[in-house]
Amino acid sequence: MQKEMSAFAIGETGRIVKVLGEGKVRHRLFDMGLTPGAEVYLRKKAPMGDPLEFTLRGYELSLRKDEAQFVICEVEEAK
Repeated sequence: MQKEMSAFAIGETGRIVKVLGEGKVRHRLFDMGLTPGAEVYLRKKAPMGDPLEFTLRGYELSLRKDEAQFVICEVEEAK
């Protein structure tokens, strides 16, 4: 199942399939390591739900929800 990183639940893991957006936003996401094939894990959410903290490529990355919505991941469905 595919979903935006902004819709992840705490503890959910996925593999990046594609990065949407244009221009500076897309380039900035790629510069942060958000590239197709990378595995991401949602560690925590701020009390109001924004920003989100992900583990990616061995480091922690905080993203706002409006940035995370541009990253589409493949996640395993819960059984």
